[in-house]
Amino acid sequence: MLPLLFSQQTLPKNGRVAIITRGRYAGKKVVIIKVQEEGTKLHPFGHALVAGIERYPAKVTKRMSKKTIGKRSKVKPFIKTINFNHIMPTRYTLELDTMKNLINQDTFKEPTQREEAKKVIKKALEDRYTSGKNKWFFQQLRYGIG
Repeated sequence: MLPLLFSQQTLPKNGRVAIITRGRYAGKKVVIIKVQEEGTKLHPFGHALVAGIERYPAKVTKRMSKKTIGKRSKVKPFIKTINFNHIMPTRYTLELDTMKNLINQDTFKEPTQREEAKKVIKKALEDRYTSGKNKWFFQQLRYGIG
């Protein structure tokens, strides 16, 4: 059974950027890696495997040294299984081929696999950030501020 929020046509696709609306990561941007429409035995509801940014890169200016820029360009990623009712898909997509092959349901069973997946995602996101692609993805949402 599909959640009320999504109909068959509007079900989010892989690579779609979404915003988490509930919980610890509320307001954070994520990329949908894999969609599970029917659910699984462990999660018996429609959900998606997502990878997102827990801590965004800090602001960088021209006057900063390369060392400072390197430190401020770091990203802290997270991976999560999240219910469709708790994400809001956007019109944007972000293709990261390394994530698709890396993350699946088995990744969440073993903590070491999870950490390895986070390291690969971190590298992919930092490469994307330093190359200057998809700048909007690496900026915090500024909702509710004056």
